[in-house]
Amino acid sequence: MTIKTVLSVLDVNRFDNDVQSAVDFCQAHGAHLTTLVISLCTAPPFGAYNVLSAVWLEDRQREIDALAEKATDIRALLGRSVASYDIQEVYTESAWADQDIAERALYTDLVLIGAQAASNEDLRRRVIDGALFQSPTPMLVNPGSKTIGPAPKAILLAWDSSDEAARASRQSIDFLRAADAVHVTLVDPLAARSVNGEEPGADIATFLVRHGVNVVVDRIASGGRRVDEALRQHALDISADLIVMGAYNHPRLQQRLFGGVTRSMLEDSDIPLFLAR
Repeated sequence: MTIKTVLSVLDVNRFDNDVQSAVDFCQAHGAHLTTLVISLCTAPPFGAYNVLSAVWLEDRQREIDALAEKATDIRALLGRSVASYDIQEVYTESAWADQDIAERALYTDLVLIGAQAASNEDLRRRVIDGALFQSPTPMLVNPGSKTIGPAPKAILLAWDSSDEAARASRQSIDFLRAADAVHVTLVDPLAARSVNGEEPGADIATFLVRHGVNVVVDRIASGGRRVDEALRQHALDISADLIVMGAYNHPRLQQRLFGGVTRSMLEDSDIPLFLAR
């Protein structure tokens, strides 16, 4: 995947660090930057006879005006920092934000979410629902201020032989090919033809080697830990600059009720995550 257009989703209330991170990323990759500034409004209160509150209407107008002002500030920042960019503003209820994100994600190569946007739990959920569940576009979550360059030294590719993991490996192939080492990591793999093959990790390693990827297969034991804990520890052990993984390979409702590896990695990982579904 060649990255030519990046969609950076910004929280209207906190965005300065995320803007700089997006600018650095696009400069490193020579990509156009589309910034999507989102302001999530609250649902309108209803009193007797469904009459809208005048106070709520005034608050809504103030939020719309504030969004326009913030977009102007971002435009000034980008005008001094990046050659190719555009800014889009969205004022919407939380329930509809995922559709706004999905519509724009269709025309980008990558959805980028920085630490400030990711810390807004409601916004992060909307980005996930929009980018991962309603578009074919992968998402890159950068929880820190470190720029993700075009050639990470070490990448952990979480592998479980799922369709989602396979798509993640294909969509991140430029990162994988440029890395010094890609650690295909399997946690407690089962050596069975119907699961991971008789030699777990060998098939995906062979595929990636044919694409010029320098592959190391790591089969690790969980030791009673959760899969996400084992992956995060192994990422630290190999000094990974990036984790690539398939996202949500179980039904969305089940993941929301019971958690899951993807959710835990999003909430607790300090290492950038490349996610595809």
